Amino acid sequence: MTISVTWDDVLHWRCWQQWLHRPAEAADPVAVVTRLAGVQAQVASAAEQAVAARQETPDPGPVGAALAERRLVKTWTVRGTLHLLPPEPARAQLALLGAARTWETGAWQRTFVTAAQMEKVTAAAAEVLDGCELTREELTAAIVEHTGDPGLEEHLRSGWGTVLKPVAWQGLLVYGTTGVTFSKPAWDGLPQPAAAARSVIPAYLGAYGPASAATFDRWLIRGRSKPAALRAWFAELLADGVIAEVDVEGERLYARSEDLETLQTPRPFEGVRLLPAFDQFVLGPGTADTRIIPPEQRARVSRAAGWISPVVVHRGRVAGVWDDDGETLWAKVPAAGIRAERARRP
Repeated sequence: MTISVTWDDVLHWRCWQQWLHRPAEAADPVAVVTRLAGVQAQVASAAEQAVAARQETPDPGPVGAALAERRLVKTWTVRGTLHLLPPEPARAQLALLGAARTWETGAWQRTFVTAAQMEKVTAAAAEVLDGCELTREELTAAIVEHTGDPGLEEHLRSGWGTVLKPVAWQGLLVYGTTGVTFSKPAWDGLPQPAAAARSVIPAYLGAYGPASAATFDRWLIRGRSKPAALRAWFAELLADGVIAEVDVEGERLYARSEDLETLQTPRPFEGVRLLPAFDQFVLGPGTADTRIIPPEQRARVSRAAGWISPVVVHRGRVAGVWDDDGETLWAKVPAAGIRAERARRP
C-alpha cells in the first residue's frame, strides 16, 4: 500500500535526516559526510562549515584530519563538483558518473579534447600517479611527456579540472592529502553501475527523499544518466523492496522502505539554522525546488558563477540568506534563533 504524506511532513523529516538537530553522532565528520551523501568541497571552508553546522559543538578541525587519514577523500563526484566522501561511497558515485561517458559526446570533444586524447590522458595519469602525489603543474608536465601531446597542456592546467574529471570518474584520481595535489586512490577499481546504484540511490533518498528518479539524476549528473539505466536502477530497488513509492500531495515519489514509518509520523523541526555556502540542504533537492526556495527568491540563493549563498533555514524551508553583516529574510523567523546561531560562530 502506498502511503500519503504532505510536503510539510517531508520537509520537517528531512531536517532530522540531515542532522540539523545536531545529534551526538555528528561529532564524527565522516558520519556527517556519509549521512549527507557527500559534502561539496569546491570551497574547502564551506565544507568544514557544513559539517560544523550539524555538530552540537562546532569543530571543523577533524575534517582535515579525516582527509589526511584517508577516512575521507576529495574528488570530483556529483555534478562534476568537488566533494568529500568516505572511500566506499565515493567509489559508488564515481561508478555511476563514469557510466554516462559524458566525455565521449561530440560537444565535449569539440570543446576540450578528443576521446582518443582522453584515453591517453587516463592511461598516463594512472601510471604517473601510482605511489605518489603530484601538484597540478607536476601532473600536467608528466602527462604531456607521457603522451607526447603538448596540446593537452592548456586543458590540464585549467583550475576547473575539466580534463581530469573523467580520470576521477574512472576511479583513477583523487586529491592528495596536502594542498592542490593529486594521487591514485587506494581502492582496486570501481563497482559495476548497477551494484553502485543499490547504495547511491538509497543514500540520496535517506537525506533528500522522497524524490523522483529525475530529481536524483539532476543531483547526480545534471540529468545526464542513460535513461534506460536510470529506470532499471530504480525498478530493481523497487522490486527488491529497498525503496517504495510514496504519495506526496499527488506526486508519486520514492523513499527508502526503512523510512516509511518515520515519514508517516513526522516530528516538527522548529529550530533555526544558519547554513553555509554550498550546503547540501539546498544542493540535495536543487535550487529549482520551489518547495524549499520560493521561485522569486532563487536568484538570491543561486547566484552568478555557480555561487550558492549561505541560507537561513526554518521549518524545513529556506527563509532567507545571510552573511557576516546580517540577514535578508523573506519569511518570518524567530529572532532568538538567529541570535543563537550567530553566537555559535567563531
